[in-house]
Amino acid sequence: MACLSTRILLVMRFSLSVRVLLLGVAAVSAAGCSIKRVSRIDPAAVTDLSGNWNDVDSRLVASELINQSLAAPWARQYADAHGGVAPTVIIGDMRNRTYEHVAVGTFVKDLERAYVNSGVVRIVASREERAGVREERVDQQTNAAPESRARMAREQGAQFMLQGELNEIVDGAGREQVRFYQIDASLIDLESNAKVWVGQHKIKKYVQRRRLTP
Repeated sequence: MACLSTRILLVMRFSLSVRVLLLGVAAVSAAGCSIKRVSRIDPAAVTDLSGNWNDVDSRLVASELINQSLAAPWARQYADAHGGVAPTVIIGDMRNRTYEHVAVGTFVKDLERAYVNSGVVRIVASREERAGVREERVDQQTNAAPESRARMAREQGAQFMLQGELNEIVDGAGREQVRFYQIDASLIDLESNAKVWVGQHKIKKYVQRRRLTP
């Protein structure tokens, strides 16, 4: 009787193992049969899948802030006081105060590009970029031909620093959500610490999650 019970128990365990194995094989087969579809779209196309901050927001906000700052009198006043020379700006800290992962580097590059393309303001390299440039300049003093060496202590200093921050407020209930972004930026005179321009842009998104129907 004890042997029979042992055999029944072994059969049950074997059956359970086979079921687990079959389920694993089925899951792997299903995953292997899944199809991923990739389509290329225009990088400038407006796309919003999650409602989070995205590349479109970064590009539009950078353009709006630059337009606001160039419409203010600070750049013209500086040029008038310095014989028509355009002011030089360095991009400082752009802080992300949201709970999202925001590619701040992309936003900074959008700002730099918009400023440079305006032709009204000059942009100098950031702290991180200057480190590499200075290392190359020092190396040239030893290894480059004298007529091609970059001269030392000839860097263009910035008169203004652009700083800013991104804040977010999320309000939701059920399957509905509103995401509010506020971007504040200011141009600071590096000599006097005076703020010569303060700008702001707001984005509000309504996100509705629909129930999937079979």
